Amino acid sequence: MPPEPSREISVRHNPGESRFDTYVDGRQSVADYVLQGRRMIFTHTFVPPELRGRGVAEKLVRAALEWARSEGYTVEPQCSYVAVFIERHAEYRDLLGR
Repeated sequence: MPPEPSREISVRHNPGESRFDTYVDGRQSVADYVLQGRRMIFTHTFVPPELRGRGVAEKLVRAALEWARSEGYTVEPQCSYVAVFIERHAEYRDLLGR
């Protein structure tokens, strides 16, 4: 019996593309952003339909928010997934630029 594929989701920051990305089962998922001054504006999160429900978007967004925090950025979620994620995870609300 072949070994089971790794369930680990490894997120990479790709600043040249202004995104965080990962590959699962050979398919790319992304969380795109734009930096304006000290603001990190999340513009788009995409996970292929066949990967949804596996926690991929959550891993991407957590990694991006942790990076924003460590670099001193405030966050503006123009992407609906990121907005709902922050609403549901109070530990990231302090990042919102009001």
